[in-house]
Amino acid sequence: MSCLRESSHLLTILPALLACIVISLLAWAQSTAAEDDDARMAWWREARFGMFIHWGLYASPAGEWNGQNWHGEWIMNTAHIPVEEYEQFVDRFNPVKFDADEWVRIAKDAGMKYIVITSKHHDGFCLFDSQETDYDVMSTPFKRDIMRELADACRREGLRICWYHSIMDWHHDDYLPRRGWEERPAGDADFDRYCTYLFNEVSELLTNYGEIGVMWFDGQWEGTWTHERGLPLYELCRALQPSVIVNNRVDKGRGGVAGAATDHQYAGDYGTPEQEIPPTGLPGVDWETCMTMNHHWGYNRHDDGWKSSEDLIRMLVDIASKGGNYLLNVGPTAEGVIPAESVKRLRDMGRWMKVNGESIYGTSASPFDDLPWGRCTVRASDGRTTLYLHVFDWPQDGRLIVPGIGNDALGAHLLADPAKQLTVTRHDPDLRVQLPAMAPDEICSVIALDITGEPIVYRLPEIKADTSILVRPIQVRLAVPTEALEIRYTLDGSDPDARSPRYTGPLTIDDTTTVKARCFFDGNAVSGIAEAAFTRVDPMPAQSVDDLAPGLICHRYSGDWDRLPAFAQMEADEMRIVGGFDLQARSTDEYFGRRFAGYMTVPSDDVYVFALTADDGARLFIDGRLVVDNDGLHGALEKRGVIALAAGSHAIRVEYFNKTGSALLAVSFAPAGRTPQPIPTAFLHHHP
Repeated sequence: MSCLRESSHLLTILPALLACIVISLLAWAQSTAAEDDDARMAWWREARFGMFIHWGLYASPAGEWNGQNWHGEWIMNTAHIPVEEYEQFVDRFNPVKFDADEWVRIAKDAGMKYIVITSKHHDGFCLFDSQETDYDVMSTPFKRDIMRELADACRREGLRICWYHSIMDWHHDDYLPRRGWEERPAGDADFDRYCTYLFNEVSELLTNYGEIGVMWFDGQWEGTWTHERGLPLYELCRALQPSVIVNNRVDKGRGGVAGAATDHQYAGDYGTPEQEIPPTGLPGVDWETCMTMNHHWGYNRHDDGWKSSEDLIRMLVDIASKGGNYLLNVGPTAEGVIPAESVKRLRDMGRWMKVNGESIYGTSASPFDDLPWGRCTVRASDGRTTLYLHVFDWPQDGRLIVPGIGNDALGAHLLADPAKQLTVTRHDPDLRVQLPAMAPDEICSVIALDITGEPIVYRLPEIKADTSILVRPIQVRLAVPTEALEIRYTLDGSDPDARSPRYTGPLTIDDTTTVKARCFFDGNAVSGIAEAAFTRVDPMPAQSVDDLAPGLICHRYSGDWDRLPAFAQMEADEMRIVGGFDLQARSTDEYFGRRFAGYMTVPSDDVYVFALTADDGARLFIDGRLVVDNDGLHGALEKRGVIALAAGSHAIRVEYFNKTGSALLAVSFAPAGRTPQPIPTAFLHHHP
């Protein structure tokens, strides 16, 4: 009996034991994956500064075509040059002045640690010796593998070589969609066959050229490229070179020109904002801003819109202070020369980096929300932290105020004069650094301020919730800027003080409430008061409608717009019933609009988030109210809106237009706090 009882007890606890084992294994796998990612990303996070190179056949026309001189690397598309005519540039591409060692020295002297070059841009021409196509550099009069020469030169100088490779390919017979202006028929084009070609070229790049730092993909926004294609391409890169870093444009999670994937369902190791610096960086995400020095990526001999050296240096500082990398572009000439204007600016950046590079390489983001005189980067080691104070505006009274910081100062010095110690005094709640009368560098002088421990910055606490309106109880979370601080809060409208409740976990809000929160250190209030109002609302009532049939009414329009027109006042080309928000567009369709109208079934009373993704403009209305405005010309871009709805039927209307290029429309929804999913077709109806 004892044995039976023990056996019975074992059977009872066995599922729990197995569950614990599974959870432990999952935790171990996640920890191992995180360690692997950290190891792969380590050199890139240390580097902070790299050179982007856009170079190819488009350097030959230098931006000019048929009397127009504003074109760049997109000239094949923007000038509507047919494939057979564009191919003539192959015979003209002979960069006799190309010197890989010189290019690498220019990058290295600027303080750059890696180079990303276009192995293939959207025009489909390859700058490397590919066995997959004759449309490559070996078919030009030059007949030298530029990628091999540059990779070898990088390794000689200690830089990482990285490849930019376009997913889009305007030259390949199997790539879809065709350009809207092309007369070339799609015929028997097979996109799957093109993907085999693409994967084979990527395999060449990761097999034949030694260790590659980054695979930098682009051209992923067209509808033919999907997550189901992007994920295997990412996995191929990692299988061929386990340590290679792959940007987020391998997949569909980029979220527009300015965006970076934070949704972990998409592949990619870091985000890629383009031509802008995110105002607060992208916390919790590795990211890299790529940017031109003038207005074009590829060479345009007429483009004199150069950013100044001051602008470029301060941009580098700004990006590093927000935890990002700076990938700064050059567009070499058809002869293989980096323009003198670019070289001069890189030389200026290099001079600054020789003095101040310590404040950029391997640093992390600033703990301060805002500094009136400049920026800050951080380096922590051995129980102390160095704050690198980048001063753009030198104080006339010689006193630099480091606002709202609880740490003791250990010392400070100028990077331009490390031997001379600066006096630091406390004037609660600030530290004050006494500076010399003159700035060592008019563009940006850097002070290294050493402090005890991790930075304790007296910032406002964050109040976070899925929505500011509620139908049912919601969770409100308060976030402290540093673990050394505590948060005290109130729910009755009064200002928090030392006697107010201490925040220990999410707050449940079930009615209209104002949450106020404040940070305290050693029992003293050290921040201002953060405040957020949450309002209980009555959901918009459902409509009483009968005799509904499945699907939506869809009107189609033709026109050339930059913003949504008044479709209701226009005559439609056609009307049909559709199952959902299907564009029913051919791959070459451009200059058209759609207006979807009908009713949507809402399952329960709640606050709902609607996500509207479009390329180009779109708007979403519920019961006549504008919920999401995603209008205007742009690439694939998602915007969201919130509305409280009662269970039942609600009128829904989506208006959309596409000008040129890819056509994309997606509509998703979910209760606040959950991930929006496509609206099921079973939820959509219309009056027959």
